[in-house]
Amino acid sequence: MQHSCACPASQLKQPEHAALNIGFFSYLFAFIAFAALTGLLITSWRGRSLGRLLILASSFSGLWAGISALSALRIITFPGILQLLELGRDAFWCLFLLKSVQSNSSQKLSGLLRVTPINLFTAFLAVASVITVVIPLIGTLTANPGLIGHDATLGIWVAFNIIALLLLEQLFRNSALEQRWAIKHLCIGIGCIFSYDFFMFADALLFKQLNPALWNARGIVNGLMVPLIAISVARNPKWSLDIYISRNVVFQSVTLIAAGIYLLVMASAGYYIRFYGGSWGSTLQIAFLSGTGALLLIILFSGTIRAKLRVFLSKHFFNYKYDYREEWLRFTQTLADSDDAVPGRILRAMSALVNSTGGALWIRRDNGRYEFTSSLNIPEPVQGITAENDSLCTFLEKNQWLVDLEEFKRNPDLYGGFTPPAWLTGMQNAWLVVPLLFKNGIFGFIVIAHSTSQQSINWEDRDLLKMAGQQAASHLAQHFSEKALTQARQFEAFNRLSAYVVHDLKNILAQQSLIISNAERHKHKPEFIDDVIGTVRNSVMRMTNLMEQMKSGMRGNTSQRINLGALLEEVATAHAAGKPAPLLRPPPEKLFVRADREQLATVFGHIIQNAQDATPNDGHVIINVTPAGDMVVVEVEDNGTGMDQEFIKQRLFHPFDSTKGLTGMGIGVYESREYIRSLSGDISVKSTPGEGSIFRIALPCVSALVITD
Repeated sequence: MQHSCACPASQLKQPEHAALNIGFFSYLFAFIAFAALTGLLITSWRGRSLGRLLILASSFSGLWAGISALSALRIITFPGILQLLELGRDAFWCLFLLKSVQSNSSQKLSGLLRVTPINLFTAFLAVASVITVVIPLIGTLTANPGLIGHDATLGIWVAFNIIALLLLEQLFRNSALEQRWAIKHLCIGIGCIFSYDFFMFADALLFKQLNPALWNARGIVNGLMVPLIAISVARNPKWSLDIYISRNVVFQSVTLIAAGIYLLVMASAGYYIRFYGGSWGSTLQIAFLSGTGALLLIILFSGTIRAKLRVFLSKHFFNYKYDYREEWLRFTQTLADSDDAVPGRILRAMSALVNSTGGALWIRRDNGRYEFTSSLNIPEPVQGITAENDSLCTFLEKNQWLVDLEEFKRNPDLYGGFTPPAWLTGMQNAWLVVPLLFKNGIFGFIVIAHSTSQQSINWEDRDLLKMAGQQAASHLAQHFSEKALTQARQFEAFNRLSAYVVHDLKNILAQQSLIISNAERHKHKPEFIDDVIGTVRNSVMRMTNLMEQMKSGMRGNTSQRINLGALLEEVATAHAAGKPAPLLRPPPEKLFVRADREQLATVFGHIIQNAQDATPNDGHVIINVTPAGDMVVVEVEDNGTGMDQEFIKQRLFHPFDSTKGLTGMGIGVYESREYIRSLSGDISVKSTPGEGSIFRIALPCVSALVITD
């Protein structure tokens, strides 16, 4: 190229004809590449300004390459055309980069580019136009080519290259990390073009002439960068361009190129064998080429290799079929907002991914079989539970593949000997079997019905369904875990209630046993008969309460205002027959609490009974009642055997841990503390082995302003 005289043919020493042909083919290659890119951009443009600048930059690059090719053949020798196209090419690429940087408000320019960059670039473009086009053109028309020196022209092109590289640096450095994936190929492609130009023009500025080898290779360098620019254009939706290239065309082209490269390599290897093979060289060459040719045919006709090549090209050179953000939001929204039960929501969400309207769900049970759980817009299968050796379940557990029943009918070999079970082939409208993967295993599977709008699936549909299946499996696992936890809690509540009831029955039984043991000695005493009647009446009342608790599933659900002193007096009187008899020190005033009277009496009675059991007959059990602010404190003090701190911490309040052997349930103290805590109170213990214990029960005190006895 000539930047004061338009082309190398006039500025450089006269090159050989072969060199001119090299330049022609080099720039012809660039012209074809940019023309193809321009055609794709024009057909896919959506009206955005960035797209317009990109089309202009590509168009001027194509025109510049075409005129340069003709100039290499001396068909066009007028210098002003090349200078003008070179100027337009560089100017539009710089404007495109500048607008790209400014299009994102979060991106900030640095240095001199902060000060009205468009105005500065416009001024520079005007000066460049005068120096590179207007003045040389005037000089040519007036036969006075020395109006301005070559150095000034070359300096302008160097400045253009520096500006372009600076803008590229700003664009990449100020882009967010997630945006660099879309622009990195653009930065590499345009960066290589302007870096090469910078080197070429700087070399010309240094040595006062363009290097013909650099000039001739420039077209090839520009053409090779076009695919990189196209990849970035396809990845960047902000430019409002939607480049589409037929997958079949790309596949066939790649296959042809790969086959050509393979043949060249094999031919080179065959030549090496013939050259160094001695007398066996020709024979070995023929055998080698025949074998490699057969191998090439096997590869070309291999369905597996062709399918993998198609998937590779689709993944790496084309836009994805789905907007995964939208698909995932819709999927999770369906799982969360549908009024159906969880299995129904999962069927609706999974089938919607492939535009289907229904499906059926199987869940793997502990015995290894899969049990039918739910269906949506599809008849329930005749066989609800799979057999132990079911071929579908075995295949899913071994391979964890998605099964396309239509694909299986066309090409069964793809599924490695798999045979669909009779119950699956008998299902109406069955299409896809999607495994639900959870913790590296199969949690279940979904049979999706045929879609009315989508007849087939590709690798991207398969990946999406498998990924959604993993999410659905996690959702199902959580659902069944919650159900199991709810059942466990129900059983726990029932078992706890049963334990409390058994404990109360044990106490009632102890009362009845006491009556029987004393009946022979005291049955003729009227006082004893009265005590027996009172004890039986109390037992009947407590048994009635237990029956009510068993019916309702609740314990201690009747809350009332209780005179604590009066309640403690009744409990102490009930335990007066035991030794030592409890001594109640009543409070100086009436104190009231709110609780279930029967259950609170049981708590105090249990603690008093334990104190009596741990104290010798000549000892003492004292009940003290004292107010403490908003609380009332009941202390049951004894001078019995006492307990050490380890026993209090590790065993005293633990259920089903008793020191009474087979006669104890081990839940009395635990039940007492749990009930007192449910009243916003607490039980604490202070004890010393050999000296006795003090149980301290604190309860919220209720106001006694309006009390009726």
